Amino acid sequence: MSVSKVTSIGGGSDATTTTNAYRAAVIGTGFMGRVHGHAVRAHGGAVVGVAGSSPEKAEAFRVAHGAGRAHADALDLIRSDDVDVVHVCVPNHLHAPLSLAALDAGKHVVCEKPLATDAATAREMTAAAEAAERVAVVPFAYRFHPMAREARALVAAGAIGRVGLAHGGYLQDWLLYPREDNWRVDPAIGGPTRAFGDIGSHWCDMLEFVTGDRITSVSAQTGRFNDVRDGRPVATEDLVTLQFTTAGGTIGSAVISQVSPGRKNSLVLEVSGTEGSLRFDQERPETLWAGGRGRTAIISRDSPDLSADAARLSGLPVGHPQGYQDCFNALVADTADAVAGGAPEGLPVFADGLRAAIIAEAVLLSAREHRWVDIAEVDRG
Repeated sequence: MSVSKVTSIGGGSDATTTTNAYRAAVIGTGFMGRVHGHAVRAHGGAVVGVAGSSPEKAEAFRVAHGAGRAHADALDLIRSDDVDVVHVCVPNHLHAPLSLAALDAGKHVVCEKPLATDAATAREMTAAAEAAERVAVVPFAYRFHPMAREARALVAAGAIGRVGLAHGGYLQDWLLYPREDNWRVDPAIGGPTRAFGDIGSHWCDMLEFVTGDRITSVSAQTGRFNDVRDGRPVATEDLVTLQFTTAGGTIGSAVISQVSPGRKNSLVLEVSGTEGSLRFDQERPETLWAGGRGRTAIISRDSPDLSADAARLSGLPVGHPQGYQDCFNALVADTADAVAGGAPEGLPVFADGLRAAIIAEAVLLSAREHRWVDIAEVDRG
């Protein structure tokens, strides 16, 4: 791949990126396939091919979203000579076989989360990426909000002192009613955990990314509002409550739900240290709340004191809100940088997806056995 020095989406004048050289295959034609395809084009790359669950869906995606060609066979597309990066945007049970096939074909991979439906498979995928020496990314895209990066920089700089408490959650309502169903509900397709695996993984990644600390033990409960959906029994959870401790001595809690009426995509993380607190709200991503004993403040994306990493990702003038798609655009830009040999700050890779799978297994074990579970008990890699 050729590279050139241009201004990246984040606005940094010295960011390395590709121009018209990011040649992507998108596997999956649903919402996430559209998000990934848009991000590739926003970067200046090309979706050279698309494959879906049927030739008809692949062709419809090609026409609607400017892909080069539609493939009936995903493996045929993956092995194409004009593909550099494979974007895997399919149901969870297909993440491993398609990602492993891409790595075996010498391609870089961006695989949706959860990386796999169990930690052992996620570990196999991570090892395969390392052995192949390919860039392998998991889209924990909320990392790419500039104010999430600002929170991370402030914690790392000691601005709030020693962190001792963290709390928040991720609340949605899209599966509130029994008539609402989705492939994610089926453990044979989505895996044994749904709410936590799907969105709780995002929250835990944000916690560890912002604080630079790691969860060491968990105590969890799972629950369901609906034991039957669309006439069939449900085995996966609608909601999770979680307590945790970290290696650095922080204690905390989180509530994860896909059945909280009125909550659409409410990811909130608050961390408190000995000198101050910070609160990031994904639905209000233009600002970061900062609190202290003497005063509280709202840090805006146009702050002259913004950290370099936050400023890099701040690609639009304040007043023009950056959102979910902008995060994906930035993730693809950093993926291209990594493919070109760079080392972009904070790019989430397969090892981060493995970490999420390990935490998810610890959460399920804790809920099932009604006890605290050490992460080390599950992480046997």
